[in-house]
Amino acid sequence: MAISAPSSNRVLSVFSLVMINVIAVDSLRTLPLSAKFGAPLILYYIILALIFFIPVALVTAELATTWPKNGGIYVWVREAFGHKIGFLVIWLQWVYNLVWYPAILATIALIFFYLVDPEAAANPWLTVLIVLAVFWSATVGNFFGMEVSSWISAVCSIAGTLGPMIGIIGLGAWWLYGDHGVSQIEFSMQAIIPKLSGFEDLALITTIIFGLMGLEMSAVHAQEVRNPKSDYPTALKYSCVIILATLLFASLAVAIVVPNKELNIVTGVVQAFNFFFAGLNIPWMLPGIAVAIIIGSVGSIAAWIIGPTKGLLVAAQEDNLPKIFAKTNSKGVPVTILTLQGVVVSLLSLLYILLPTIETAYFLLTQLTAILALLMYVLMFTAAIYLRYKKPNVHRPYKIPFGNIGMWVVAAIGGITSFVAMCLGFVPPSQIITGDPMTYKLLLVFGVILFCAPAFFIHKRARKS
Repeated sequence: MAISAPSSNRVLSVFSLVMINVIAVDSLRTLPLSAKFGAPLILYYIILALIFFIPVALVTAELATTWPKNGGIYVWVREAFGHKIGFLVIWLQWVYNLVWYPAILATIALIFFYLVDPEAAANPWLTVLIVLAVFWSATVGNFFGMEVSSWISAVCSIAGTLGPMIGIIGLGAWWLYGDHGVSQIEFSMQAIIPKLSGFEDLALITTIIFGLMGLEMSAVHAQEVRNPKSDYPTALKYSCVIILATLLFASLAVAIVVPNKELNIVTGVVQAFNFFFAGLNIPWMLPGIAVAIIIGSVGSIAAWIIGPTKGLLVAAQEDNLPKIFAKTNSKGVPVTILTLQGVVVSLLSLLYILLPTIETAYFLLTQLTAILALLMYVLMFTAAIYLRYKKPNVHRPYKIPFGNIGMWVVAAIGGITSFVAMCLGFVPPSQIITGDPMTYKLLLVFGVILFCAPAFFIHKRARKS
């Protein structure tokens, strides 16, 4: 069984949890992809908040306070469906992050090149070098335990994510309501309503949902929370408001100032700041804001590196993985899993060298991450419903209102949304050039099989041992 954290390890406050959630979910990296929708992204965010983000928050609040054990989503699905499916879901959470790390790390590399030497951005070897240096530095930083990791997350969240987001929102309002330049999008009911000609126009919705993922991640730290039964739901409420507001208005700010055809899906935020600072006659500010964005990205990586590995650690402690993966250091950090994670991410980073362009590899990794994550959410929502019937007498400090009907409505909406978005992830989006459609789909299908299949083999071997 998982080892309970002693009271001396309860170091996380409501503020710490909010910062972990914000840095884990709020990401400047997703803004250019959302901005590609233009004015309709307002309607998309409102709808997706109702049918995905809020259901995730409500289900997470109930499950995390009912089973406040290290392991998070693994514990919830294991309680519902047993070890095999429980291991699959924590495996999915772990591997979709493995795929995601090279994508966000490429953002750091390309923003750095944007400032120092734009021509170097075309060199995949330099990109891979920066990816590896940053990731291994963040990995080593997590060896020192949760107290240090949460401190890094809080500092990076404020300086590198919330600060630039609030800044770009303010600059967007200044640009829109002052006589400073032409808005690239129109704000009217006619403009906000999407004009759809096929599934290709909806495919990019997967990336918006991907930008809203991650609230459940902080549940793996439940035993480090000072008062999980009250602090955890409170932190989720504050986190939801902050995340939704900043993502929506910051995406709009990018869409307002950068022409859609010029918008780069990797460096779009820096492009937007470049326009704003040029309008203010302060171009010398751009390097400072770019450094802040890099700091925020590093903090996001630091927050996510340890989260899924702790869930996988609990699975290892319950004999779902070979014993070597249950090894921890004096701080309770799963060093073997972190090291293996670093090796796999290093290998995945080679895609930037093997695929035709960095942008192609970046978008493919982003979509594969979203598809794997959405499959995990389908299992989470299904487990939430089933646990109401399998374990009805377990005390739930926070419970979704209106009994089992309330749970059915919330979890069914979230689960169906996750499944539909997962299917849309295989469709090449009309807003982005992805090359041959069939090749694009086959690469994604192969990626899903490649990353899911080992879960069943490893679990079977571990159980036999």
